[in-house]
Amino acid sequence: MKLIKVAVNGALGMVGREVVKAVCREPGMEVVGAIEAEVNEKFLPLPDGSGLVPFADDLGYILTKTKPNVVVDFTNAHVALMTARVAAQNGVNLVIGTTGLAPDEIGEIEHLTEAHKIGTVVAPNFALGAVLLIHLAKIAAQYLDSAEIVELHHNQKADSPSGTALATARAMAAARGKPFSLSDKQKKASDSRGKRVEQINIHSVRLPGLMAHQEVLLGGPGQTLSLRHDTINRECYMPGVILAIKKVVKHPGLIYGLDNLLGL
Repeated sequence: MKLIKVAVNGALGMVGREVVKAVCREPGMEVVGAIEAEVNEKFLPLPDGSGLVPFADDLGYILTKTKPNVVVDFTNAHVALMTARVAAQNGVNLVIGTTGLAPDEIGEIEHLTEAHKIGTVVAPNFALGAVLLIHLAKIAAQYLDSAEIVELHHNQKADSPSGTALATARAMAAARGKPFSLSDKQKKASDSRGKRVEQINIHSVRLPGLMAHQEVLLGGPGQTLSLRHDTINRECYMPGVILAIKKVVKHPGLIYGLDNLLGL
């Protein structure tokens, strides 16, 4: 099996550190370079003690120097778009786990992917449980007429609602094929009812002590159904990231959502 060489953008971030560790542990993969916004050293020590890799704040420099097969990006929406532009120009495949990308930004990433004939995976959430939650919510949405989403994250999360909550609401609406029900009082409700997406109110909670949590609540006459996923630590994202790295080198074009890699 050909070795997959990986560069990690946001290598010192909370998720980026986990990506570096996961790739170092995975047979058939190696970290060859790292990128961060502020860098004081020219090399980054790998957590498994296997050596040092080039480390810089210039993505183009790292791509030219290390020639990776894949760049993994867990930064922010603005940086992720810049990463996509630079990676595409260098013919490097992309795995993007950054949330907050707008539809037009995803459209630009798809255009870059096709124009430069690379593979790209963009996923709002790489936790397998979160992806299964969305899948189950899509099924339930076809049978219960009202829904709300409560998403809870740590207080350092920049975007609100979360990308996962937005993706969940849109997926539920698409699976349902018709609008969810809202009473007249709900239609006139204040902003305290949350951001409304596809006739679903999304409530965002940001507190220290939380990680990433989402609950989908559905209701019908005389009954409710609750679906919930809780992230205990950021290691939960790594099986999905590793799967995406393996797939992206084999499949040119844009793949949006981990569900499409899992065959859901």
